[in-house]
Amino acid sequence: MNIEELSKSQLILLTILVNFVTSVATGILTVSLLDNSPAIVTQTINRVVERTIETVAAAAPAAIIQAPAPSNQDLVTAALGADATRVTAIYALETGTSTPAISFGTYLPKSRVVATAAQDALPKEALIGFPGGIYISASLSNQGGGIAIYGFADSASLPKASAPTLVAPSNLKLGGTVLAIGADGSASTGIVARVSETGIHTTLPDIGAGSAAVDLSGNLIGLGAGVTPGLLIPASKITELLAATGTPAT
Repeated sequence: MNIEELSKSQLILLTILVNFVTSVATGILTVSLLDNSPAIVTQTINRVVERTIETVAAAAPAAIIQAPAPSNQDLVTAALGADATRVTAIYALETGTSTPAISFGTYLPKSRVVATAAQDALPKEALIGFPGGIYISASLSNQGGGIAIYGFADSASLPKASAPTLVAPSNLKLGGTVLAIGADGSASTGIVARVSETGIHTTLPDIGAGSAAVDLSGNLIGLGAGVTPGLLIPASKITELLAATGTPAT
């Protein structure tokens, strides 16, 4: 058969066969030469192989070293740090900071809003206090399901903060860690004790109405209801309210 008449598949198979036969012949020839060579040559070759293996083995662990997994303490510290960048105080616009904050809330950067627990005392026009002594006026845009949303003017220059994911109650697990920074600025930890129609029940102390509770990843679980210590308004209520106002949810 003329080699020019072979198909591409047949050429590939022929190449593989030639390489295989060549490899086998090379191996047999090498073994035969080593058997007939002086002992000094065999020892030299063995030393080279051993040194090569030792060098590769010594370098291999350095290439696969991975960074140690963060400890639970590191996760707690990072989550509380992220939560602290979103803590806001809500003042009446007409009185400003001359009077104590009426409530506290959490800033959602991607949605450009502040979410807090709905209360009768909340002003329609508010002055929002951000970390670092930044104050920006806002308006009450919507409320429902125990949540109140404050929005800012499109021209307002808002501070930067880490954007949390709003965790649905169905994604929570009993015994999961819950972290919060209370209205007095103190940090507290607890666990998810129960999830029901009335809200998310945790072992957190009274963190104050509107204060945020987050998980170990810094994602928002809910807001303090301000009625029962440890009771949270689910973050899903914020998602529903943002959808009702046409505001993109975080």
